[in-house]
Amino acid sequence: MRQKRERSDVVVAGAGVAGLSAALVAAEDGASVLVLAKASHRSSNSYAAQGGIAAAVGPGDDPELHAADTLAAGRGLCRSSAVGLLTEEAPARIADLRRLGVHFDEGLGREGGHSRARVVHAGGADTGRHVADVLTARAREHPRIRLVEGERITTLATLRGAPVVLATGGYAALWARTTNPRGAVGDGLLLAHAAGAALADLEFVQFHPTALRDANGHDGFLLSEALRGAGATLLDQSGERFVDELAPRDVVARAIAARAGASLDLRPVERDRYPTLMATLERAGYDPADEPVPVFPASHYAIGGIATDLDGRTTVPGLYAAGECACSGIQGANRLASNSLLECLVFGRRAGLAALGGPALEADAAPIAAAADPGEELWSHAGLIRSAGGLRRLLDSPHPLVRLIAASGLAREESRGVHFREDFPVESAELAGHLVVHPGREPVLERWS
Repeated sequence: MRQKRERSDVVVAGAGVAGLSAALVAAEDGASVLVLAKASHRSSNSYAAQGGIAAAVGPGDDPELHAADTLAAGRGLCRSSAVGLLTEEAPARIADLRRLGVHFDEGLGREGGHSRARVVHAGGADTGRHVADVLTARAREHPRIRLVEGERITTLATLRGAPVVLATGGYAALWARTTNPRGAVGDGLLLAHAAGAALADLEFVQFHPTALRDANGHDGFLLSEALRGAGATLLDQSGERFVDELAPRDVVARAIAARAGASLDLRPVERDRYPTLMATLERAGYDPADEPVPVFPASHYAIGGIATDLDGRTTVPGLYAAGECACSGIQGANRLASNSLLECLVFGRRAGLAALGGPALEADAAPIAAAADPGEELWSHAGLIRSAGGLRRLLDSPHPLVRLIAASGLAREESRGVHFREDFPVESAELAGHLVVHPGREPVLERWS
């Protein structure tokens, strides 16, 4: 394995949509690429993504409108240059997927925060699976790509000698209630940080409003926002609507959490458009054609990550990051629906291209250690609603990433987007920036253009 790594021009850690996008573009440009995956590509967040991909490809839409919606959702923290790249490149990335063999459904969906119907879907609520399967197939058949599954990396020191692209996913599975696969615990962030890389925006974790809540409280199965875009309504215990279903996710999630119970009424939806999702509900004992389904928010998407520029470069030479493990400032304080797979496509590709002409990684790093599951403590003290008292308790957590999340949450003494502090319930103009954590230092506020 060591010799094979040395012969690779680029090493990619992660086999979700961001990692495979990086690998494919680098290989197409003539590089030999080694892709290392902790598990099967089917265990990635990309594969599990039920939402679609936002892109201004419909009549009456354009990238500037898409950008305006993204900026509005981000509550003043989006990096405008990154958003411009994201939305300008979106139609071309959809065209790329079509050429690679992804078959998209007819029509466009509209989801929360979007002013236009601009979300493309594949297989109803199975977009992530369709895209990930096609990209994996193209990677497996490419003569210059080697895909190795079951390869867990514990230190970046073993990857030195080639440019390295981290595409290891987010950290939302650290919370007790989550829609994420178990492996999404921020390993890539800790690997990068141990090698000297800065992290940013760790306090911003998006809670999806509608995860299935079973008789025991919660089972984590995501009920896609596409359902609300198609007409599903949120009802309180009296059977009354209580929120605009297509408001930004942080608003909808807190509205649900403020009630003793909430349910999603799928009866107005053309349910045969979502066969996999409906079959899963029926196996769980629900009849979505007959009665509303109980829901509750769950941690879903990590906005924070490894700080990067617009080409995926981190603060460590030779180390790049893309997808949910990265933070280039695109999402701001609240991700716009269906911009996540798009980010993987756009910035995975950009990171792969940048790595081609970049230096080799030479940084040293100690191995990252396994830590206890922090799920319940994070849910209690850094969930939908936070306060200084709870966040301070997390500073003593045995989990290193939890300590960094808590420090960032404490430093952001305001409520903005997905970060809600009951002791600081309004936005502060002085905090309109990104909290960046360099190794061994407290979070510092930076403003990115």
